Amino acid sequence: MRILIVGAGATGGYFGARLLDAGRDATFLVRPARAAQLAAEGLTIDSPCGNLHIANPPGTLRPEHPYDLIVLSCKAQDLAGAMDSLAPAVGPDSAILPLLNGMAHMQALDQRFGAEHVLGGATNISSVRTPEGRILHLNTVHRLYFGDRTTPTSPRLERIAAALADANFESHLRPDIQHDLWQKWVAIATAAGITCLMRAAAGDIVAAGAGPLIHQLLDENASIASAEGFPPQPQFLAETLGFLTRPGSRFTASMLRDIESNHPIEAQAIIGDLLALAHRHALPVPLLTVVDAHLRAYEARRRHP
Repeated sequence: MRILIVGAGATGGYFGARLLDAGRDATFLVRPARAAQLAAEGLTIDSPCGNLHIANPPGTLRPEHPYDLIVLSCKAQDLAGAMDSLAPAVGPDSAILPLLNGMAHMQALDQRFGAEHVLGGATNISSVRTPEGRILHLNTVHRLYFGDRTTPTSPRLERIAAALADANFESHLRPDIQHDLWQKWVAIATAAGITCLMRAAAGDIVAAGAGPLIHQLLDENASIASAEGFPPQPQFLAETLGFLTRPGSRFTASMLRDIESNHPIEAQAIIGDLLALAHRHALPVPLLTVVDAHLRAYEARRRHP
């Protein structure tokens, strides 16, 4: 199976390197600056699950032929450009596996390439790319899950599952990926929302006596998913709340790290779109409203010199 990894950043670079190390036929679609960096330095992963260095990882600036699987892991604000770049790689039997946050990207990909080409997918990983191009894996979680939104099983899915298996990360073919995507959205909106609002790690928020705010934001986000027909499972909610309220936790969402570095953020895809759905269902979400205003204020400030 020929695999195209769109981007070689913190997420795509990590999973792509693991696939290459496992002997898979994987190629990175990158911009010229990243291509030069990879050619000069290779691709290095620093991880508690095993360090890895790939010298001269296969890369291209423009696909020359269709690929069987196209893994898309860009930020929401880069989606339009990424779709233009990967378009030549989409053939009659290609499957696109997006690993973006939120849901808006699914509609955009469906409209551009056709829903039959677009799988549902998500990851659980905390990783960053350094200015030198190294990828730092910040804990031991490196999970990728995927599925077809209409067909739980098929020969194509089985081939993809085989290609992603046994590559030193967890991969899971899920029978109800749409529900999984909604649960991921609830979790990341809560984690990003509360750590950005408080500008603090989860454990520091708890130490400040603000743990009930985490619970409130999770409840508000879960109510939106339920109104859309995808109620989060009680066990999932309990595990998410437990993770975010663990005393002493140093967890921060990647969005907070972007704010602290004065980088663009995925506020609309993760928070704004969720708030719009709450308004559609006339749901009371006061804390989510404050989170949205806080992030919009940050974005407004970035626009000034």
